[in-house]
Amino acid sequence: MAKAAFIILAAGDTHESMGRVVNAFMGAYEYAEEGGDSAKIIFDGAGTQAAAAFAAKDHKYNDLFEKVRGQVEGACSYCADAYKMTDKIKAVNIPLIDEFKGHPSFKKLIDAGCQVLVF
Repeated sequence: MAKAAFIILAAGDTHESMGRVVNAFMGAYEYAEEGGDSAKIIFDGAGTQAAAAFAAKDHKYNDLFEKVRGQVEGACSYCADAYKMTDKIKAVNIPLIDEFKGHPSFKKLIDAGCQVLVF
């Protein structure tokens, strides 16, 4: 069984960064469609802005976000606070991750055998 962690650093607020977020979602969606494999999505850095934006019902790609919502592990607690996104992320029911000094633990992902892909 393949394991992947899609780390989204892109804010999704420009054409280029929106493309990166959509590509991460499509990668995770492919894992879900194939079955038997494991994929996680983690929003980190400026990607915490994308977490709240794409989860909004009126976002252009909300339908794609909803297809992968079950694979969303969460958003970096430290970065959500730094980008003033904590309340917005909580409002759309995305968990905040605080595994290593306020951040997600990449070591934990790698130790679990995840291939880490950064978008």
